[in-house]
Amino acid sequence: MAMAASSGGGVASTPNVTPMIDVMLVLLIIFMVVTPMLMAGFNAEPPVAQNIRDHPEDEQTDQVFGIDKDGRYYLNKKEIATDQIAAALHHIYVETPRDDRIMYLKADKNLDYGKVIDAMDIAMKNGVTVVGMISDQKAGTISTVPGDTKATAPVGAPATPPGGAK
Repeated sequence: MAMAASSGGGVASTPNVTPMIDVMLVLLIIFMVVTPMLMAGFNAEPPVAQNIRDHPEDEQTDQVFGIDKDGRYYLNKKEIATDQIAAALHHIYVETPRDDRIMYLKADKNLDYGKVIDAMDIAMKNGVTVVGMISDQKAGTISTVPGDTKATAPVGAPATPPGGAK
């Protein structure tokens, strides 16, 4: 590295940006590693149906049990080991005071039906009295269920009614 010879003999006051660049690169790497983990969760493509009511998923009160296409179990979008399912459900539905004992079950449409039945069996043995199955609205249909807040036009169709806007 060459140094500039100046006749002034004073101290050069140029900022050293190398430590700042190092910190920025470390932060970039941390965000690149952490972001996919934050986005990860429970992914399943549920079966489709017509005339279904939108799911009232309240994170405070509703318990959603899921099974993805690979057969992994999730409780409220967090993966849970098979041997911990019964204890977790027992804690939620028996040990904790609740007004309802409803559990929503969301499973991938290509999953073996036996896995769904096993999950329902574990739930029923651990305090769940009602299991609500979650599915998606069939493409190209409108839900005619009273009180359905989401489906005002066929899924996948433009929001304009047939014959144009009036």
